[in-house]
Amino acid sequence: MMIPGFLRASGSLVSTNGKKLVIVQLSGGNDGLNTIIPYRNDIYYKSRPSLAIKEDKVIKLNDELGMNDAMPAMKELYDQGLVTVINNVGYPNPDRSHFRSMDIWQTASDSREYITTGWIGRYLDATCAGCAKSINAIEIDDSLSLAMKGESINGLALHDVGLFYNMMKDAQPFNKPGFNSSNDNLNYLYKTLAETSSSADYLHEKYNLFRSKAGYANNAFAKDLKTIAELIISGAETSVFYTSMGGFDTHVNQQGAQANHLREVSEGLRTFVGDLKANNRLEEVTVFVFSEFGRRVAQNASNGTDHGTANNVFLISSHLKKAGVFNETPDLAQLDNGDLIHRIDFRQIYATLLNKCLNANDELILGRKFDQLQIC
Repeated sequence: MMIPGFLRASGSLVSTNGKKLVIVQLSGGNDGLNTIIPYRNDIYYKSRPSLAIKEDKVIKLNDELGMNDAMPAMKELYDQGLVTVINNVGYPNPDRSHFRSMDIWQTASDSREYITTGWIGRYLDATCAGCAKSINAIEIDDSLSLAMKGESINGLALHDVGLFYNMMKDAQPFNKPGFNSSNDNLNYLYKTLAETSSSADYLHEKYNLFRSKAGYANNAFAKDLKTIAELIISGAETSVFYTSMGGFDTHVNQQGAQANHLREVSEGLRTFVGDLKANNRLEEVTVFVFSEFGRRVAQNASNGTDHGTANNVFLISSHLKKAGVFNETPDLAQLDNGDLIHRIDFRQIYATLLNKCLNANDELILGRKFDQLQIC
């Protein structure tokens, strides 16, 4: 009863190769076809008579695909060779429920398989046993997503390092050194509180070493990226950062709303990458941007789109093996009940990130072998 309500379970610091993974979740199901646009495809324009982005507005990437006109900031990163666009990403037997599809992405399960641990949580389980104090995975949020929950070790959720530190200071009367009780549950709670307090001290110490002067926008997403940048640049040894942005469930009047969100994402990431680069930290970082599903090819009667399946994802890094568009354009002539057919299993991307970016055993963490992609 004495454990504060804000308490989140903490993980432990693991010795890695120094690389860091930043995961950006676009919640709600971002419309990939109006993000990376097949502007030479007549089916696209026939399927979306009022919703399609006109060809003269598209920011061209190659002879077939271009970015939404709200994404010039992302195009700047693309032109610097820092962006890979991966098309047709999904999984077999897709689910169009937000909650179920997000669970699938966060746990790396099959669509008919239910798992209670997340893929980053299992990474912590596999690599953090017996580690020293502090944390190895941080989610910039008020609560911890399933992706960050392991069997025995979880990530740490916080929105503000200073506020988190002050909360833990307020909790210190309950954190008695050497506390020992005959009640195992109470001992566990005190141990968790002590570890979380230690994590708060560590993060506060690191956070005070650097304050970014980069021009982040005044919105929640940009502020979260700024927090991540400050922790990375200050030398925090955290390996995985997780953040999300909502608002992508665009059933009604999609075009303006999605454009605003894509602009925020693109400009936030441009500032974030520039901040890391200016402080000689970009080489350490890979950014992975995903959404739980795409949208249907045809627009609906409300000038929006309904839940679909396969989608595009973004990787941002200074050490990409194949910058630009990684694979084939979505095939709009061959659909599954009006939806795009996936060509790349999202767990192939996870396997690649775990192995190449986090120096981890991807097969152990994902429970089976997935072919890795030659992307980083």
